[in-house]
Amino acid sequence: MRSLALISLLLALFALIFPIMVSVGNPIEMSENRQTDKSEIAAEEISDRESFDESTVIRLKRGESVIELTMAEYLTGVVGAEMPADFEHEALKAQAVAARTYTMYKMQADHSSNHPDADVCDDSACCKAYKDDEQLREKWGVSYAAYIEKMRNIVSSTDGEYLSYQNEPILAVFHSSSTGKTEASENVWGNALPYLVSVDSMEDGESVPQYESVVTISEANFRDTIKSGHADADFSGSADAWITDTKYSESGRLLTANIGGVTVTGTELRKLFDLRSTGVEISISDDGVVFSVTGYGHGVGMSQYGANAMAQNGSTYDEILSWYYTDTVLTNAD
Repeated sequence: MRSLALISLLLALFALIFPIMVSVGNPIEMSENRQTDKSEIAAEEISDRESFDESTVIRLKRGESVIELTMAEYLTGVVGAEMPADFEHEALKAQAVAARTYTMYKMQADHSSNHPDADVCDDSACCKAYKDDEQLREKWGVSYAAYIEKMRNIVSSTDGEYLSYQNEPILAVFHSSSTGKTEASENVWGNALPYLVSVDSMEDGESVPQYESVVTISEANFRDTIKSGHADADFSGSADAWITDTKYSESGRLLTANIGGVTVTGTELRKLFDLRSTGVEISISDDGVVFSVTGYGHGVGMSQYGANAMAQNGSTYDEILSWYYTDTVLTNAD
């Protein structure tokens, strides 16, 4: 009997000790499990909160304020701000889907440090341009009633549609006009994305305002501007020898140039001299340094004027999207 009592006592003590051993035995493993569960819960909360249909609430930063809009209201203001209202319906529908996709991408990612309390902002250099109803009235004038109805119908007809790659919304960037080819993402931002590769684009000088532009900078201005970012640049000697070893991408955009003995990227040069694109050729004339520029924008993703040209030739919005965003799937959020 004493033996049985002793065994019972030992078993009771073991039952008390064993759970403690389990709870502290693999703290790293349990921490990873908890993190996974939190991620799954967060994903479910996003899914529940953001159906991404017309009624989805968007937090938009405008100036110092954050306002809330429905997805329908927001996209109407984005499409109206980003693309000419007289463009073809199919081009505008492609724009609406691209803008919705980009918004979803931003909302499911960590908020930008530029607007940590908002999903997106109205700065086109950070997110997308946006115009409210008053601004659209001013922009469209007597055509407001027709154009606002057109925009609302465009957004409604694509309700919930977005582009996905491997079941995730893509970074659906776009630009105004290309150089006959769009640019691969790695040549602009250094990050190669499989759906943002260089493809042919249909726009030309006859259909695109300011498709070709020329910027002339005096030699002194050019020299001082480059030296503001590259103090070690050497501009001794003739101006004809200042610029060498220009390298271009497949799309005809400037990747790098040796200027005064230092390497300057095309994107930096565009920013320094406020050029419309990196589709630029550089020459020296009696007036100074001449930039001959083609297209407008960074060149990655969908060309808006190219999309309109495709629509005029009979392409539907899904065909336009699949052309500019390679291997993506047109998906419905519902």
